Amino acid sequence: MKRTTIWVWGLMAVASQWARGDVLEVREAAFVVETRMTVPGSAKAVYAEFAHPDRWWDSEHTWSGSAKNLSMELRAGGCFCEKLADGGSVQHGRVIYLQPNVMVRLDAALGPLQDMPINGVLTFKFAPGEKGEETLVTMTYRVAGAMTLESAKLAPIVDQVMSGQLQRLRDHVGKLPR
Repeated sequence: MKRTTIWVWGLMAVASQWARGDVLEVREAAFVVETRMTVPGSAKAVYAEFAHPDRWWDSEHTWSGSAKNLSMELRAGGCFCEKLADGGSVQHGRVIYLQPNVMVRLDAALGPLQDMPINGVLTFKFAPGEKGEETLVTMTYRVAGAMTLESAKLAPIVDQVMSGQLQRLRDHVGKLPR
């Protein structure tokens, strides 16, 4: 519990440096955040890199301290997982819907949300952008349950962290040769 509290306050301290999406809805025990971002490259190319969070996820938002320990199996039931020291591991999410190059949906209570009796549904949609070789990625995160912080306070923090992750994906894909 102590680590969770430190993690949440750490997020609050640095959250202002990230991109921001939108908090679409806040209720007493639920919230919805969404970020839309144009990413250079085809949906197929962006989806292929999405499958490798070890290449783009922020190491500050891992339990091990290194994004290199992350993996994602893109198949129904596949694990968005992290290796920990001494043979430990974390399941951050489980793929519950997959349409290659179009959509990935995870059952995922990420970070400090994992310590709370909540459900999180994290959806990534990949659609052709308005201009040639670009993809519009829409990330929607729906969270509900018994939160240990007020949802109105938690939603903007989660929004900023998740928007930052999507921005990192965009920046990573943008650096790749085409």
